[in-house]
Amino acid sequence: MTESFFQAFILLLLVTDPFGNVPLFASALSKVPLERRTSVIARECAIAFLLLLIFMFFGRHFLSALQLSETSLRIGGGVILFLIALRMVFPQPGGIMGDGGDTIGEPFIVPLAIPALAGPSALATVLLFSSDNLTKILLNVVALSLVACVWLVVLLGAERMQRVLGPRVMTAFERLMGLILSAIAVEMLLGGIRQYMQTI
Repeated sequence: MTESFFQAFILLLLVTDPFGNVPLFASALSKVPLERRTSVIARECAIAFLLLLIFMFFGRHFLSALQLSETSLRIGGGVILFLIALRMVFPQPGGIMGDGGDTIGEPFIVPLAIPALAGPSALATVLLFSSDNLTKILLNVVALSLVACVWLVVLLGAERMQRVLGPRVMTAFERLMGLILSAIAVEMLLGGIRQYMQTI
């Protein structure tokens, strides 16, 4: 049981990638007033946690009801992630969310809760945690809760990391992460296409 718990924890930590999301959060929150940033981060983490928790219990039923496959989830998520990655590698005046320069630009759900934390890979992962065993369900919920705590600790320190490393290092790091994110998005897209081709 302990082994499966740590496997679930590590897997969820990897697919949600809070450390890789530091530049994304820092960029998205750059126009948000300082006094609002902590509450925005907490809100986005809570939304992502609740969505993953709901998907853990009801994901398969939800996809079946909408007649959607995991393949379409991967392809759609890959496209969205790729568009976000392009804005990280090639910054636009409106930022990664495409907001105009005269707006406050406070993110809500997209792109921080979804798809940064609760992205297609994370949603697909928690779908695999569906179980009829009560003990396994509880272990998976605890693992997800601990991962959410890691999100909060890492992302609340994103601003401090940005100050310590400086704007140039953070910009370089953001573009590097954008490049990695674009590769992940393409791999996700190709994986979805491969799955679809197998059904033809």
